[in-house]
Amino acid sequence: MKPSPSPLIPSNTSLTLPPSLLPPFSPSVSNLLTANCVAQAMQKIDVQNPNVQVINIKKVGTQDRYRVILSDGTHYIQGMLATQLNQLVADNQLVENAIICLKEFITNVVQDKTVLILLKCEIVSTHPAKIGNPTEVYKADVAAGSSNKPVGGMYDAPPPAPAAGGSSNYSNPYQNQASRSASGGGSAPTGRSGLSSNIIPVSQLNPYQNKWVIKGRITNKGDMRTWNNAKGEGCLFSIDILDASGMDIRGTFFKEDANKWFNVLEVDKVYTFSGGRLKVANPQWNKCKCQHEITFDRSTDIQLCEEDASIQQNIFDFSQIVKLESIEPESIIDIIGVVASISPVTSITAKKTGNELKKCELTVMDDSDAQVNVTLWGKKAETAENEFAGCPVVAFKGLKVSDYGGRSCGTLMSSAILKGPRIPETERIQSWFQNRGANATVKNLSTGGGGAGRVETFESRKTVSAIRNEQLGYNEKPDWLSFKATISFIKKDKEGGPWYPACPNAEEPCRNMCKVISTSDDHWQCEKCNKQYDKCTRRYIFSATFADNTSTCWASMFNDQALALLGGHTADELNEWMQNGDYDKFEKVFDDALFTDWIVKAKVKSELVSEEQRVKTTAYSISPVDYAKESRDLLKAIKGLQ
Repeated sequence: MKPSPSPLIPSNTSLTLPPSLLPPFSPSVSNLLTANCVAQAMQKIDVQNPNVQVINIKKVGTQDRYRVILSDGTHYIQGMLATQLNQLVADNQLVENAIICLKEFITNVVQDKTVLILLKCEIVSTHPAKIGNPTEVYKADVAAGSSNKPVGGMYDAPPPAPAAGGSSNYSNPYQNQASRSASGGGSAPTGRSGLSSNIIPVSQLNPYQNKWVIKGRITNKGDMRTWNNAKGEGCLFSIDILDASGMDIRGTFFKEDANKWFNVLEVDKVYTFSGGRLKVANPQWNKCKCQHEITFDRSTDIQLCEEDASIQQNIFDFSQIVKLESIEPESIIDIIGVVASISPVTSITAKKTGNELKKCELTVMDDSDAQVNVTLWGKKAETAENEFAGCPVVAFKGLKVSDYGGRSCGTLMSSAILKGPRIPETERIQSWFQNRGANATVKNLSTGGGGAGRVETFESRKTVSAIRNEQLGYNEKPDWLSFKATISFIKKDKEGGPWYPACPNAEEPCRNMCKVISTSDDHWQCEKCNKQYDKCTRRYIFSATFADNTSTCWASMFNDQALALLGGHTADELNEWMQNGDYDKFEKVFDDALFTDWIVKAKVKSELVSEEQRVKTTAYSISPVDYAKESRDLLKAIKGLQ
């Protein structure tokens, strides 16, 4: 393997090493290790990818941290492995006497001694024994009469990077000088520690800093969420912070801190942030540019700042809507367009958690003469009708592309929505919409079926016979369709009634969904929440047939759909009638529902039943036919054929 070149002292440094730190090296050592790199690293001299030997590895206490002793053959220095390198030890790749190449590292000071924090390294080779007879670098330093104490406090940074257009010898991304001007200038507020620190760019943050202050704009604030599991319960929310350099970072608040700050922090306001724990971000859930994220805690101090024009509202990478057809599903994109219409808010039940989810859909169009459906969830869905009334220009950051029904987009917890952003694209889209877009014929990318709860267009509606003719349900994922049909039969003769007994607990984790079992002492036992109740809550479950002029199909119906079909009469109400012998009232509810017309949104999926493949249709939403709207849609469709 080609040995690493000996590092050079930059020409612009005035630092001169004492003779005791520059001993002669034997050829055998210099061929394997980078000469004098330990002393140079300690003195903050640039060292490019030095080769060192690991002469000792030790786990620190009960924590998942490893201390290492690094040698260049003449001196040794103490180091710590970043947690992302622990796997090298676990896999027995990083062992004593191994020679490694330091790709990224930082210097930190602990108890007046410099320690190297290894962020990234590569195994060069193993070696049978320790090379040379290295001595501790601090002893040589003291003998030479120099001081090891840093100038900048707990976190040392090397000299500033050269001006734009110049070259830099610094390969370590964490070793750029913290510049006040890069983050808007000024001094940070005093935190609970009582110490005032300089503001540093988000890019300078790393888990080995004890004190830091950043300044940035909140570009996104997530909904308050709760959890309840075996480890306990609590709440949390997250924010995205963008600084003047264009780097953003995710921060999360938990429990008491979440309650303290949730109603205080506002999107698009500028704050300084100090205090909290830094860790490596999980890119699967965190799409911010910074490779770290912050967990804010009791030490956190946040101060509102005056508006800072040097910090943008957000950083976007817009895709034209018309080009979404060629973008792979599951991709994360940004779009900007006019919100042309807003669907009513609907509710669905999450299959995994049983939680009720609110959702609505926006139809967004842009000057590529195309439109797409964007799904909003939770609080964003509930406030959408008021928030996006009047066809505003809206920028969406971090949408997930879906292939349900052509192309559509959905928001994630990390998605940001900015109404009327202060960017050139806003004026361009607004001008297009006012001059031409409002009356333009645009291409609708969201034309097919889709996920549960989607409000389908008149144009995308199918007939009942399409289930058979188009072989729906045989794909890897379920197929979705909407159709207009008349309900012709309801199967209500199930023993005990067309319902099942459910847990009366309306809170997590049951939410009146989980089935309960009758006990011998006339109580109801719920295995989900492990509690006994005096009574249960009954929920509908039955099958019905829907027919149009092309065909008939069976469809399973659950509580929400049944309540709409049966005029709001609950299963508990009908059960009481049956218990009292009032069968006429029971029958009348079902008779009144027969031969009524409905718009049905259904999921179709093939299932194996008794070793036979059967197509199962499930009605996920039904709504009564609005005959006036239906007539207008028919006239519009006829006009389009002319």
